[in-house]
Order: sequence, then structure tokens, then C-alpha cells
Amino acid sequence: MKKRLLDIFSLVLLVVAVLFFLYQKGYIFVNLEKLHVTQAYELLHAHPNEVLFLDVRSENEYDHEGHIEGARLIPLGVLEKNLDTLPKGKRIVVYCRSGNRSISASRILAKHGFKVYNMDGGINAWRAEGFALL
Repeated sequence: MKKRLLDIFSLVLLVVAVLFFLYQKGYIFVNLEKLHVTQAYELLHAHPNEVLFLDVRSENEYDHEGHIEGARLIPLGVLEKNLDTLPKGKRIVVYCRSGNRSISASRILAKHGFKVYNMDGGINAWRAEGFALL
């Protein structure tokens, strides 16, 4: 009986861990659209006045590892305090280094009524495509 309970508990724990991982990666329970970097690049160049690129990395990463031209920096840790500085009428493409922090930021923005796109793969994917950084 104890072994069976332990097996059930282990299975439940495994399911919870998998669901948490999927949630963190933005695969489940997310109210935003993901964009491949090429789609984000095309959106930036086709509608430059209608889209804001939001970098949620640290100031050090933004300054020293490069950033997308015209991107606005608001680190994830201070995003909620700065929501009133973001335009409600623009589409916001959120990115970070690899895509984890931007998922969290995108959830915050979507919860507050912004039209959000998460750039899948972050600045690493942008760089891998050979797109320019400042």
C-alpha cells in the first residue's frame, strides 16, 4: 500500500513539474502570440510606426550584448512599475536573451491589455539570423 501511494505521489509530482516547465516556456496558459525572428524583423520593417520592440533584459545586457535598433529597454524586474510609459495603441514585440524572461513580460503586458507578441528565441535567435544589432 505504501509503495502504491509513493508511486502515485511520484507521478503527480512529475506531472506538476512538466506542467510548470511548459508554463515557464510559454507553451500552455499563455495569452500572446509568438513570432519567429524573421516575422518580427518583417513586422519591424513593414510597420515601423505601429510596433514597439521591448527589450526586457538587464541594462548591462542591453548595452554590452547589443540590442535591436529602436528597441526600448525596460528590464523585467521593473516592468510592472513602468506600464504607464508604454503605448496602448501599438503592437509590442517583447524579447530577451533566449525567450524565457520575455514570456513572463508578455504575460504581464497581456494581463494589462496590451497587444503582445513574444519573439521566439530572443536576441540570440535574432543574431543567429544575421540581423543587425546596435
